[in-house]
Amino acid sequence: MKFFVDTADTNEIRDLAATGLLDGVTTNPSLIHKSGRKFVEVVEEICAIVDGPVSAEVVALDHETMMKEAAVLRKIADNVCIKVPLTIDGLKTCKALTSEGVQVNVTLCFSANQALLAAKAGATFISPFVGRHDDNGFDGMKLIEDIRLIYDNYAFDTEILVASVRHPIHVLESAKIGADVMTAPPSVIKALFNHVLTDKGIAGFLADWEKTGQSVL
Repeated sequence: MKFFVDTADTNEIRDLAATGLLDGVTTNPSLIHKSGRKFVEVVEEICAIVDGPVSAEVVALDHETMMKEAAVLRKIADNVCIKVPLTIDGLKTCKALTSEGVQVNVTLCFSANQALLAAKAGATFISPFVGRHDDNGFDGMKLIEDIRLIYDNYAFDTEILVASVRHPIHVLESAKIGADVMTAPPSVIKALFNHVLTDKGIAGFLADWEKTGQSVL
């Protein structure tokens, strides 16, 4: 499963990229707002840090303007992935862009039917929001299971990009189901490293090493 980080914080992206575990980045208007920086400037910097797809979202609601915005975003770097909402105009834009060989991430997916439409429109990635799904009384991971089944039934190439990931269990369940990608905030990715027994083991080893009075250097 590919690991994308969901942030516009370039320092966090650099830190995670240094681990060799980062396959891409997702951004959205809210994350750009949080960064306090200019949209194009941030995307350009992120694209220089990672080789994989960097999702940059259009903000227009009509197809014609989405295409104009996408034309600007495509010029930033070769690894820009245009992010569009799961609407009729969004899928028109998806079809037009993917027909030209442009990567497209269809976002704000909350049903398997929507995911089916996105795949038929040629989406590179579909982004079902599991955390927000859970918040509203639905089972986010069941949504991923349904999409995986449908995509496998028809051999769609669209990759399932699990979004709105809130905790490590979402990551684990996504991997068990067979999602292609997950995107999570830096804090969630870093939490994957943590285990009380790992910490306990390190503390024990260091205590015993100190007793030897030795130094590696």
